[in-house]
Amino acid sequence: MSETPEARSIRIVWPAGRLTATLDDTPAARALLGALPVESRAATWGEEVYFDTGLSLPLESGALQVVDPGTVAFWTEGDALALPYGPTPISRGDECRLAGPCNVLGSVDGDPRRLATVRSGDPVRVELA
Repeated sequence: MSETPEARSIRIVWPAGRLTATLDDTPAARALLGALPVESRAATWGEEVYFDTGLSLPLESGALQVVDPGTVAFWTEGDALALPYGPTPISRGDECRLAGPCNVLGSVDGDPRRLATVRSGDPVRVELA
């Protein structure tokens, strides 16, 4: 994804690694950027990492439940950032199926499988990159 004036980069850090992601210019992405830095505790669900952000956001019209690996999504029902990198317990085949429709904020830069090193309970921090 090419960097555009509307796109912003974030860094997600946990004990065993870090990655960056590029966010699109959406209301949910702008709300997340305005709340940074966010510190939380990670949870895992199949091949998805998610964590509370302290934000409560409405579901946007373009919300999706099935997304590409590495999508940065906001799960409005859990006030959480959802980072799928493979199948979840409700996936059909190899798809990334989230718990419910989520706002799509952007995508992870590079290989999203780096998220496999996140363990449930790990401290996680999201900050501007």
